[in-house]
Amino acid sequence: MTYLRELKRKADDVGWDSVSAGSFLSEYWARPKDDEKNLIVYRDRDGLVLLNRYPYANGHLMAALGEPRPTLFDYDPPQRAAFWKLVEVAFQLMHRTLAPQGINMGINEGKSAGAGLPEHLHAHIVPRWSGDTNFLSVVGQIRVIPEALDEMARQYRKVAGELPH
Repeated sequence: MTYLRELKRKADDVGWDSVSAGSFLSEYWARPKDDEKNLIVYRDRDGLVLLNRYPYANGHLMAALGEPRPTLFDYDPPQRAAFWKLVEVAFQLMHRTLAPQGINMGINEGKSAGAGLPEHLHAHIVPRWSGDTNFLSVVGQIRVIPEALDEMARQYRKVAGELPH
């Protein structure tokens, strides 16, 4: 809610078309020494996989290249391949760590598509279980996240260390 309130405050000041969540992914990319604090669970030479601080579900990951670009086709083919490799790593981590019954993966390209960070393309990888949504998330506009983010990050990092490179 803090994040959403801050976005609304910014939008009230400058309008929704101008509001941005900032460039936190670029900042995270530039500071590998802060990976633990920033909930990064995997990093390679091209990008990173991290826990979403404002998850749709417990274990919600994001994958992004280090270099910020707003659209998929702003990246060249080798960069796009590196991006999809990061998405695959996120899927592996999720399967091995959480064993979800399903996974949603999505990219919100552009503000009109719902991108909260339109200047830095990223993918959302969300674990799903039968019955994991109910009337509370619709009527109450809340989500219950049963695991602390730091603990979830620890579990993902443990599994990341076991992945073949």
